[in-house]
Amino acid sequence: MGAVRSATEPPQVKPPARHRAVAWAIVLLWVAVVALAGPFAGKLGDVQRDNIVDYLPASADSTQVAKIQQALPGGESTDLVVVFHRDGGLTDADRADAQRRLDGIADAHPLASGPPRGVPSQDGSTLMFPVSSNEPGTDNEARAAFVEDVRERLGDGAGVSGGREGLTVEVGGSGALQTDMEAVFETIDGTLMIATVSVVAVLLILTYRSPFLWLVPLAVVGVAALTSRAVIYGFVQGFDLTVTSQSGGIMTVLVFGAGTDYALLLVARYREELRRVQRPYDAMLAALRGCGPAVLASSGTVAAGLLCLLAADLNSARGLGPVGAVGVVCALAAMLTLLPAVLVLLGRRVFWPLVPAYGSRLKQRRSLFTAMGGSAGRRPGLVLGSGVVLLCVLALGVLGLPGSLSQEDGFTDRPESVSAMRTLADAYPERSAQPISVVAPADRADQVLAEARATDGVAAAEAGRTGDGWTEIAVFAKDGPDTAGERATIEALRAGLDGSHVGGPSAQQRDLEETNTRDSLVIIPLVLVAVLLVLIALLRSLVAPLILIAAVVAVWGAALGLGGLVFEGLFGFDGMDPGLPLLSFVFLVALGVDYGIFLMHRMREEALSGADPAAAALTALRTTGGVIASAGLVLAATFAVLMNLPLVALVEMGFVVAVGVLLDTFLVRTYLVTSASVLLGRRVWWPGALSRRPGVAPMAPEAPQPAGRL
Repeated sequence: MGAVRSATEPPQVKPPARHRAVAWAIVLLWVAVVALAGPFAGKLGDVQRDNIVDYLPASADSTQVAKIQQALPGGESTDLVVVFHRDGGLTDADRADAQRRLDGIADAHPLASGPPRGVPSQDGSTLMFPVSSNEPGTDNEARAAFVEDVRERLGDGAGVSGGREGLTVEVGGSGALQTDMEAVFETIDGTLMIATVSVVAVLLILTYRSPFLWLVPLAVVGVAALTSRAVIYGFVQGFDLTVTSQSGGIMTVLVFGAGTDYALLLVARYREELRRVQRPYDAMLAALRGCGPAVLASSGTVAAGLLCLLAADLNSARGLGPVGAVGVVCALAAMLTLLPAVLVLLGRRVFWPLVPAYGSRLKQRRSLFTAMGGSAGRRPGLVLGSGVVLLCVLALGVLGLPGSLSQEDGFTDRPESVSAMRTLADAYPERSAQPISVVAPADRADQVLAEARATDGVAAAEAGRTGDGWTEIAVFAKDGPDTAGERATIEALRAGLDGSHVGGPSAQQRDLEETNTRDSLVIIPLVLVAVLLVLIALLRSLVAPLILIAAVVAVWGAALGLGGLVFEGLFGFDGMDPGLPLLSFVFLVALGVDYGIFLMHRMREEALSGADPAAAALTALRTTGGVIASAGLVLAATFAVLMNLPLVALVEMGFVVAVGVLLDTFLVRTYLVTSASVLLGRRVWWPGALSRRPGVAPMAPEAPQPAGRL
């Protein structure tokens, strides 16, 4: 006789050949996709653009200045300020040494600024040399090489010149600042990828408690990430799509976060179906039918929300829309095709040691989410009211949000360029060391120069290059960079210099703030409408989608409020990125509503099966709570990876989105949406047919279902 199979061991049912053929065909198709996409994915970094015009508003005055400067003779200039400083005052030997070193730079590089001339500070402690070169042009690598060569010629390392103890030499200016920024961007892709993969791997191991299963979704989401990079590279070549290092990094986080969420939901449902269905292929089909609509709607809301960014005037935000949407669509495609095929081919044993045997049931136990649902069901009004009050209190923190983040304050670790600008601000209080750039029609250049010098708040103005019908004028304000006085000077120049454009770093920052305000007024309503339409189509209701929309908006306000409490006081940030409110809204609404979709979709499924409205809400929470919690932790952790990067804007983004996702997962979905659904009963499905269905007596207690069924 054959050996008796243990009760827990899965029956060995050989799948039909056609089932394996379908699965293998899907896997081989993806192998071909990876083979084709691999070489192009590696080229995405080569076409990422981080020039200032790639971030600026498309229609802003400062953007026009940057474009005109690129067309002037020699192209875009690299403007530096070399700063020599000694506490207590520079010596004659220091000044002679400084001039000698600057002459060496002029001999090695053609300088548009002419022979270097030092400008001493009134207290004699500092000597600055403006240096401008058109040699690098718009080539980022050439600019970085020029800045690095200048730094090397000035001394053995930043901070000490020629071994003269106590004499510091620093290179600042917009060219050095942009070079330091690009050096940070070069490290983002690799650092972000390694950190994201590590975080997702750890969370999957803890979730599945299997030595093999976690590898499958991680490998599949890696395929999705590679494919998305290749597709974006194709868009850049075909449609001249603007891709910055920032948008490329955010796309990586989106692919891993959203893709892993979809995998968690599908695997949870597949595990459940394996207990009811004998063949893995049939179990996977049942799982796809069960959770497929929710996953499709989830990805649809994210893609629709991101594509609303195409209406932005800010170049970087408008480029982020299609970049992020492509990443989400690639993650969806891989998780609904490649992941199911691989799981079917591997069979039940991939779940070892917790193999879901056919005909088995999970041990009944009281879960955390059962307890949470019980409290929401017993006192729904109190739970809902308390939760709303808590979110409102947290949202009050927005009153403490710091002002706009300047370029100099955009690093978590201060680079040499920022240190140089701080030294200049202290040593030259009577004038700014950072020029305001004005481009005037060449035939009116003398008149504009005179008008600029006569403008209130202007300390000096000098004419520069002329070409293509324009003349460049450098205007120095009496007030330091990013101060209220300098901004007033910029406004006065724009109001008084007809036919000219006013730009430069401070003007660019002002235009960024105004454009983000404008974009928020346009895009936020578009995102709300787009997400609402997707929810209405999925849930066949108006009330339920409005509840979910109100919930994610409340979470966004609370998350920003928490940012207002910690950005300055705890993190020590001197400002907030102007684009944070808009981008965090898009991510939290588009991504946060996902968990509402998973909960409401299961709630509707229970209601359609005849369950009492309150029972349907509590059952939906009990059965989806575990997998939603896992998905929320993964998504929050992937965005939290951004907090390890050396850019303040990305740290702030990572904090707000991660905190918002956690609030949404463990407070809003668990308590507020559930309690609101219990209070409203069938009215939550108004005006759909489900809201008019007559009441049904509570059903007999069902066997406990594994967490994750949708």
